[in-house]
Amino acid sequence: MAGRARATLARHGRLRTPGLIVPILRFVAIGLCVVLVAGVSIGAIAFERLSTNLGNNTVTLPGDDPTDVPAIGAYSGTVNLLLVGSDTRNGQKGHYGANPGSTLNDVNILIHISADHTKAAVISFPRDLYVTRPECTDPSDTARKLPGATGVKINSTLEYGGLGCVRDTVAALTGMSIPFAALITFDGVVEMSNAVGGVPVCVASAIDDDYTGLHLSKGEHTIQGVTALKFLRTRHGVGDGSDVTRISSQQVFLSSLVRKIKSDATLTDLTKLYGLATAATQSMSLSSGLADVDTMVSIGRAVANIPLGQFVLVQYPTTLYGDGLVANDSSARVLIDAVKADRTLRLAKQQKGATEGSGSVEATPSPSTSTSSTATPTVSPTPGTGATGSSGTVDLPDTVVGQSVDQQTCSVGNDLGRR
Repeated sequence: MAGRARATLARHGRLRTPGLIVPILRFVAIGLCVVLVAGVSIGAIAFERLSTNLGNNTVTLPGDDPTDVPAIGAYSGTVNLLLVGSDTRNGQKGHYGANPGSTLNDVNILIHISADHTKAAVISFPRDLYVTRPECTDPSDTARKLPGATGVKINSTLEYGGLGCVRDTVAALTGMSIPFAALITFDGVVEMSNAVGGVPVCVASAIDDDYTGLHLSKGEHTIQGVTALKFLRTRHGVGDGSDVTRISSQQVFLSSLVRKIKSDATLTDLTKLYGLATAATQSMSLSSGLADVDTMVSIGRAVANIPLGQFVLVQYPTTLYGDGLVANDSSARVLIDAVKADRTLRLAKQQKGATEGSGSVEATPSPSTSTSSTATPTVSPTPGTGATGSSGTVDLPDTVVGQSVDQQTCSVGNDLGRR
């Protein structure tokens, strides 16, 4: 890596995307949160079918004890859960273009719930991030170890060593223990968006993208099914055409989805909750520690009461390097230390990511954001502090890009995708 020249915006912005997995599956990661919250209200009839779905889609991670699961209502302490999306076409019922023959983990999202269950952070790791891959357990022969390597892209770790290797790579990068993981492919996406009844999104300027066939006028739109897939897929049509600005645009969808599933109308609708849970359990492979309805319900109880303003979506901070990205070490350290210490995260008002573009803008000022500045004192994160529910707020560097769920944001469209 040392011999690579720093890339220009155009070079990174036009990296080829491996199919639909990058844009489509980011929102399905939050879909697991849907399942967790939904689990609180799932009745006895649904329980048996969900248990069957979970049993058919279980992955045992290194160190997992399938019998070590909490009873409903007994979960306590920190939750770290990794959501992984793969570009594989194997076993998929829908048509997603030519089969690339790869199994890349192009979506890697870490959900952290604080020990006192008052806040959550959702950290997206860009697919082109160069990382150090630790030694991994061979999923086809658990007695065999696969050698580690430096300077590999994070999206190569699933094909190399399975879900456990992705989990171990993110754990090594962040220094966080991650007991739960889920692997998601294509087929559940349309079902998920239809099950929730569509998601309202805001478009600040028109999106015209011939690559995906998405054309949305400026304003509010409720999208689901194929249109939702196109919205999550579009890279050329938002921001500066790069993958990192697409992540910001997708957070418009994610934040709106979380607001909707946490609304009173959704949480009290058993039919909708069961539809969401069924769609998610059918489309995910869950680690054995998570593949238990009791566990999902227990974690769901922790998620359900987190205020929208304390549910923060961020990108792991990076800078351009060669044909990919490297960590912005100083900013990443502040972010991860604050998350591990269960601090309240306060995003900078003016943010700048790995590129100069912006994939989203705030529609209206967020009341909770403006008042939070006086609610708690600002402190510096303390390296090595555990997730102990410590009080205090950390002001994140402006290179940490993201938003809280209570912020009403709009995607910044363009016509770079016109052909």
